[in-house]
Amino acid sequence: MAFRKRRDALRTILSGSTCIRAGSVYDPVSVRIAEDIGFELGMFGGSVASLAVLGDPDITLITLTELAEQMRRMSRAASLPVLVDADHGYGNAMNVRRTVQELETAGAAGLTIEDTLLPQAYGISEPQLISLEEGVGKMKAALDARADPALVIMGRTGTRGGGPSPSGLDDCVVRARAYEATGVDALFFTGLKTRNELERVSAATTLPIVLGNTQGELDDQAFLIGQRVRIALQGHTPFAAATLAVYDTLKALRDGTAPKDLKGLPSSQLTNRVMRDADVKVRLAEFLGLKR
Repeated sequence: MAFRKRRDALRTILSGSTCIRAGSVYDPVSVRIAEDIGFELGMFGGSVASLAVLGDPDITLITLTELAEQMRRMSRAASLPVLVDADHGYGNAMNVRRTVQELETAGAAGLTIEDTLLPQAYGISEPQLISLEEGVGKMKAALDARADPALVIMGRTGTRGGGPSPSGLDDCVVRARAYEATGVDALFFTGLKTRNELERVSAATTLPIVLGNTQGELDDQAFLIGQRVRIALQGHTPFAAATLAVYDTLKALRDGTAPKDLKGLPSSQLTNRVMRDADVKVRLAEFLGLKR
């Protein structure tokens, strides 16, 4: 299949013996840059997808169609494997099936399905979780939907580790084991904050682990490797940096700075590399008879 190599690469990461840091990507240019500088994996997060596509915060306004189309654009632009945050699958278990189908054909190497109740319920400020039974149903639906067995399906739980009550970590372990039993390929945790929490979850499961946060005492590569963490995310700072660069540039122009006097602009060599100018010129010569 067209995207098998990318999915096999992600599976190699998960079955390996180290922990890699994925590069946050959100459009064709960012995924090409991540690929060019040597990232093994791109991460297309839900929050950065909402910002890049809609300019809106992460409150589940982006649709499956919009997410899949952005993934399709990135798949065309580069061959870097990309893990997609598919949120809650955009509805119930049947919607999860459709989500997997769309992201698979869009070229995702893998995707995560989470057990958070989305969109946010009326009048409730704290994130809520769906029932364990519904979460298991979503994982089963995701696995049932994939046509390419190499596509990686990760079960993600929003349980907050120790959380506000002592039962938080117990619930995390129960959900992790239940999702593992469905046959998902890896487990994704966003709420673990301490070594004890990670050790507890790792001891209770056998699958590769992906962490959404490794700050504080979890910022220890050797420890993460020892607990089967194979992918550790680093947030979405590339998009934040791009936002500031665009703001500063437009502000300078608006304030009267001449384009030739702007600071921090990319070289023509970098711009040409990102847009694959050399490859395009070869094709122009071959197919249109234009001189290179």
